[in-house]
Amino acid sequence: MAQLADGLYCNFEDTRLFGMSSEDFPNFLEALNAVSPATQPVFLDEVQEVEAWQRLVRAMLDQGRAVCLTGSNASLLGRELGAKLTGRHLSHEVFPFAYDEYLRFTQQEAGALSLRRFLDDGGFPIYLRTPRDQILQELLRDVVLRDVVARYGLRETRHVMNLLLFLLGNTGQAFSLQTLTKNLAIPTVAQTSRYLEYLQDAYLLFSAQKFSHSFKQRVVTPAKYYAIDNGLRRAATPLPGAPNLGPRLENAVALALRRRGRALHYASERNLWECDFVTDSEAIQVCLELTPENRGRELRGVVAAVRQAGPRRALVLTLDQTDRLKEEDVEIEVLPAWRWLQ
Repeated sequence: MAQLADGLYCNFEDTRLFGMSSEDFPNFLEALNAVSPATQPVFLDEVQEVEAWQRLVRAMLDQGRAVCLTGSNASLLGRELGAKLTGRHLSHEVFPFAYDEYLRFTQQEAGALSLRRFLDDGGFPIYLRTPRDQILQELLRDVVLRDVVARYGLRETRHVMNLLLFLLGNTGQAFSLQTLTKNLAIPTVAQTSRYLEYLQDAYLLFSAQKFSHSFKQRVVTPAKYYAIDNGLRRAATPLPGAPNLGPRLENAVALALRRRGRALHYASERNLWECDFVTDSEAIQVCLELTPENRGRELRGVVAAVRQAGPRRALVLTLDQTDRLKEEDVEIEVLPAWRWLQ
């Protein structure tokens, strides 16, 4: 244990605590009470390393202590905490660095140049300290093996890894369960559905449903999938040639919306128009640069989304453009994504 200014910290990955079990809880609590008054909060890191840890936490809560739990795998999912600590917990998601955090960590100025670097690097601090793709590749493999394969007792990794790599390489594209099952030769649609749930629970992917006022339509239409980190996405799916900045920028916007707690949807009409994101207050189109060649297509999508979803702020996010436009009586703001992301 380590004494902090405002509490007590304990890391259960410390080798001195290896093999700790419920039989050790009374001694642990006795030691805790000896060095820390009951009014001080306790911070327990990597708590999932201790079997039946919820009993220890409940004992602390019964003493009137505030307890903060952190962990790096899916065993601390909010729905599981609800079963283990019913009515006695608040959950907070922690993501890789956002763009503004990336700027502070790397001591860069906001702008198009640093945004390009952010779209390449991602936000994992361990990679930013030692920029080697192998670090991200091993991180992805470790998460799959620990938080998916071992956690759910899968006998082999081929299908789940193929599914993950395919979606990381195709972020922002809509795929039905049937299409994924057929294209990746996964035995059943049900199996594909389970794998998608596992990968999202492990915080490797997250999805955006198609916007519709009909609940049934939202559920049955294909979803889009995004990566939890652009650096992880790039390292896991290296592509020859020029960097594919467009999908990376869209992925960064999706992740920012997720981080801000926005319900994530896209809107489209097949072969007519598409809008990348529709939230409760915005319709957002993402493109690297608004040009005479793509202007009609990009603006048509955001205008149609506003018409379909109802009054919303209409935005076009680009790499480094600022403008105000009017299309079919809809006011549209064109903003640099580096400014919107802060």
